[in-house]
Amino acid sequence: MTMRFDGRVAIVTGAGGGLGREHALALAARGAKVVVNDLGVARDGEGSSATPAQQVVAEIEGAGGEAMANGASVTDFAAVEAMVAEVMAKWGRIDILVNNAGVLRDKTFAKMSLDDFRFVVDVHLMGAVNCTKAVWDIMRAQNYGRIVMTTSSSGLYGNFGQSNYGAAKMALVGLMQTLSIEGAKNDVRVNCLAPTAHTRMTEDLGAALPLELLGPDMVTPGLLYLVSENAPSRCILAAGAGGFERAYVTLTQGEFITGPDAPEQVAARIDAISDRTGEIIPEMGAAQGMVELTKAKSFSGS
Repeated sequence: MTMRFDGRVAIVTGAGGGLGREHALALAARGAKVVVNDLGVARDGEGSSATPAQQVVAEIEGAGGEAMANGASVTDFAAVEAMVAEVMAKWGRIDILVNNAGVLRDKTFAKMSLDDFRFVVDVHLMGAVNCTKAVWDIMRAQNYGRIVMTTSSSGLYGNFGQSNYGAAKMALVGLMQTLSIEGAKNDVRVNCLAPTAHTRMTEDLGAALPLELLGPDMVTPGLLYLVSENAPSRCILAAGAGGFERAYVTLTQGEFITGPDAPEQVAARIDAISDRTGEIIPEMGAAQGMVELTKAKSFSGS
C-alpha cells in the first residue's frame, strides 16, 4: 500500500535546501500540507534570507501541493510559537514535526571557542526542543503526533573536529528516548534519523565521498517511514546511499564486583564486563539499576 499523508500537516525545519527540502517535497508529494521553515542562513549560521523557503514552497505549489513558508529561527522560542499559531490558524492541526535545522562550526576542541560550542548546541538541541515543546500539547490533545530528531553518526560514534556537533546530535538521542516514553499514551511517536548525504553540511568532504550515491533523496524514504501512521517509536534509523541500518544503545550483562580490591578487579575483568553476549536494549533508564541490583541480590543470596 502506498504511504500517504493526506490530511496531515507537517513542519519541516531547515527545509530551504538539502535534506529538509527533500523531506518537504516528498511529504507534499504524498498529500501532506507542509510548513517550509528556514531562516536562510549560511552553513555556519550567519546571515538570513527568506528566499530558500519561498522557493521550496513554489516548487510544492507548482506540483499541485499545499505549503507555507516560515522564517522563524528555531533558537527563538517566541518565533517558533508564532509559527505554530499561524499553522494552527490556517490548517487547524499539526501532525508531523521534522527537526532538521542545523549548522556547522567545525574545529578541534583545543581550538574551538565556547561561543561556537554553545551556538551549535543551541541550534541543534535547543532548536529541536523549542519546536517540539511548541507542538507537544497540540499533538497530545489530538492523540496523534510524529516527531523526528535529526541525529548523526558524529554524535553516535564521534568524528574529528566535531565535538560541538557530536554532543548536540547525541543529546537529541537522549531527548528522543524520554519523549518516546512520555508521548506513548497519546500516540505521539518520536524517532531519530541519522543521515549520510551530500549537502552544504558535508560539502567539505566531497573529495573523499562518491557524491553521486549520496543524494538527499536516498535518505528521505526513511524519514517518511518514521513519520508515517505505522511509524515505530524510539528508533534510531541510519540512512544513506540507499542503505538503511538501525543503531541501538545497549547494555552488556557485565560482572558483579565488590570488596577492597574492586578497582583492580574492574581493570582485570574489563573484557568480561565488555562482553556483548546477552546484551540488552533497556526500555528505560531504570533498567540499568535493575540489572545491577539483580547481580547484587544474587551474590548476597537475598
